[in-house]
Amino acid sequence: MNHFAYPSAVFLLILPLIFRYLLPAVKGLHGDALKIPFIEDLQKIAVKSGGIWGAQLGKKSSALGLWGLYLIYILLVIAAARPQWVSEPIPMRSESRDIMLIMDISNSMLEPDFAIGNRRINRLSAVKKTASDFIDKRTDDRIGLILFGTQAYLQAPLTYDKKSVQDILWSMDAGMAGNSTSIGDAIGLALKNIKDDDKKEKILVLLTDGENNDGSLSMPEAINLAKNENVKVYTIGVGAEAAFIDSFFGMKIGLGNSGLDETSLKQLAQDTQGRYFRARDTQSLQQIYNAIDKLEPSENNEQFSVETKELFYIPLLLAALLSIIFYFRGQRKW
Repeated sequence: MNHFAYPSAVFLLILPLIFRYLLPAVKGLHGDALKIPFIEDLQKIAVKSGGIWGAQLGKKSSALGLWGLYLIYILLVIAAARPQWVSEPIPMRSESRDIMLIMDISNSMLEPDFAIGNRRINRLSAVKKTASDFIDKRTDDRIGLILFGTQAYLQAPLTYDKKSVQDILWSMDAGMAGNSTSIGDAIGLALKNIKDDDKKEKILVLLTDGENNDGSLSMPEAINLAKNENVKVYTIGVGAEAAFIDSFFGMKIGLGNSGLDETSLKQLAQDTQGRYFRARDTQSLQQIYNAIDKLEPSENNEQFSVETKELFYIPLLLAALLSIIFYFRGQRKW
């Protein structure tokens, strides 16, 4: 798309016409005209030497020169108006929030008390699916990922590369970080890696099916740290209250989640202005991530970027070229 940066400059095009037709002619030092007593003799000489044709050529040459000068003036005015090529508006990424996902991958996440359709799956498989969908929706946020069991590990620092975070999410397995649960250490590691930019809102999403039974940081200490860092924490307790499946011999085997420390998870969410959610099945887990997505909507500042290329040099070069042509044409002897 082409346009002028200073379109008002085109009004300069009428200045020569104003000077030509509206302003009075400049009078010479000796009046309006100089009388030449031997003008008739010059005319006779011109007729004898074919001067009538020469006079006509002179008039045409003078008119051509005048229009040439005006063309140069037009090109200079166009250059002064700064013609530009502007690309289509490109939406800019608006920096919104930093969200760190903290995932429990202890062996208890292999409990098969979730289902998709009629197929029973373990908790970790359900978390992978729903968390991946949640990441897809966070178009303007930086996402990070911490996995924890006995130890807590930063698997993905805060990044806009959602695909990389999802790849790590899908590749994780229960037991990779140990069999116990160090929730406090995971929160401490998340706080350490999310506080690099004080201007952005910082959010932790903690998902676990157990209690803090290992690590160097207790839950009360982790709660105080999160509160002092002004980081909002959403906590998700995973696992069915009680479920039964049929064993190979026809016996009922009970599945439960008696180890979940809901009290601490609720306290952590309350003290940091977040919320606690309980995911008892795949559908409720999906609804929880949807609820968090609505509670923390992605910001859209409607900012756009455009690429601009200056084109003023084109009419400027043409004006210079015409000036050179007319200069050498005037030096030529006919």
